[in-house]
Amino acid sequence: MAKLSPAQDRFLRFARSGHLATADAKGQPYVIPVCYVFDGESIYSVLDAKPKSTPLRQLRRVRNILANPQVSLVVDRYEEDWTRLRYVMVQGEAVLLEPGTKQANQEWARAIAMLRKKYSQYEEMDLDESPVIKIVPARFVPWSSLPEF
Repeated sequence: MAKLSPAQDRFLRFARSGHLATADAKGQPYVIPVCYVFDGESIYSVLDAKPKSTPLRQLRRVRNILANPQVSLVVDRYEEDWTRLRYVMVQGEAVLLEPGTKQANQEWARAIAMLRKKYSQYEEMDLDESPVIKIVPARFVPWSSLPEF
């Protein structure tokens, strides 16, 4: 796996949102904005308690990941000055960490703690039953016209 530069790593850690692309078993794409954390090895995004019309475990992104774990996450920064545009695309495999399961319990709890630290909105939100999407990066594709990126 390609390594991120220090500037790319910081960008991925501190950006506030990204766009998660999943695809179903037939390859039909689906893209949705997500909040996430990056710990230097994996990316985590919780299925939170914001109002949804579908139960958490039946959301399209969850169904897609269960059928086809290959995902991409794009984290970008747009500016009117196009010489300052940048993004990092992460390609990898996603798994669902379920709370209360032995194999995922410590990692799930750590992911929730990191998400709560990054997003104050999660501090008050009940996430005790919320699955976490874990993305294991296989490839990073960064781009910017900035030489320090």
